[in-house]
Amino acid sequence: MGGVTAFGILILPFLTLIIIQSSTEGATPADLQREINLRNSDGPYIGVVIPNLFEMNPLLHSPSFLAEFPYIDFGGRRFRFGTIEGKKVILVMTGLGMINAGIATQMLLDLFNVEGIVHYGTAGNANPSLNIGDVTIPQFWAHTALWNWQRYGDGPEDQLSLEADGDYTREIGYLNFSNYTTDAKLRNHDGNLLNSVWYQPEEVFTVSGTPEERDHAFWVPVDSHYFELSKNLEGLNLESCLNSTTCLKPPPRVVTVHRGTSASIFLSNAAYRRFLREKFDVSPFDMESASVALVCFQQRIPFIAMRALSNNPSVSPESIDASTFLPLSAANAVRVVAEFINLLRSVKVVDVSVSH
Repeated sequence: MGGVTAFGILILPFLTLIIIQSSTEGATPADLQREINLRNSDGPYIGVVIPNLFEMNPLLHSPSFLAEFPYIDFGGRRFRFGTIEGKKVILVMTGLGMINAGIATQMLLDLFNVEGIVHYGTAGNANPSLNIGDVTIPQFWAHTALWNWQRYGDGPEDQLSLEADGDYTREIGYLNFSNYTTDAKLRNHDGNLLNSVWYQPEEVFTVSGTPEERDHAFWVPVDSHYFELSKNLEGLNLESCLNSTTCLKPPPRVVTVHRGTSASIFLSNAAYRRFLREKFDVSPFDMESASVALVCFQQRIPFIAMRALSNNPSVSPESIDASTFLPLSAANAVRVVAEFINLLRSVKVVDVSVSH
């Protein structure tokens, strides 16, 4: 296949930064592979997977992160090397949504010597007992946008299309659109043409399984050792003020929670948010975490996600501008990640376990 198509050399004071770019054909050029091999010989690393630049920049400017050059560009992703609190890390930005998150995570694991994945960012909040700025650490993640959309006229007792073949299930539950008709007199009168969507588990193919033989998982666990370790962060002091007059009350805290959920949907709808909370007992909801979790689950790589909340569902959205505190939330998520990685320096990881 093709070789390296571009070398960019940028001379900075006391620093030579080599940017290695991949060929358009998608192969790993020889020069790039040598650089990857050299980096891997210095591993293993903790992979830090981040949705976007807004959430990555606080880490890049954090005193906890010390960058090492060169970084490596491959397949549209930039892999940044360094240490967080003295532990070797590789940072990668995924981009928006489940597909981008899965691609970036799989590339990171395929290319580099990674011992575990830490994912962080901001998220929406479905839990009325939590507040803006709180950093949540769920024990389980699910992708809640894999549906079997039931035909109009069928009900909960009717078999789904392809259910008999084992492709789909009614075990997890459904959302019926007629339950959300604004006119109460019309609810369940003639139903709704949109009828119901039934939530489905992901097909998973683990590295320890037989190729092409599928298993299924809806609630994907984070690494049990990572989760227990993260409980030590619950007393961590977080920033609560943007300035002397703009502060969060109560002050943000670190909270381990039961469940989080992800979908490639930007969710601002209060009714659906309440449904997710009541149906699935979720706290944070976002657009990437479950995808990262699913990749790590299949590759048997320890994983944990930390998401700082951007809203309070028990407070009227008109009473506070949640976007005002997004920079503070992102910075607090970085603080929690740095403290967690600091804890990892003296402990050994264990394997994840399957949860359906």
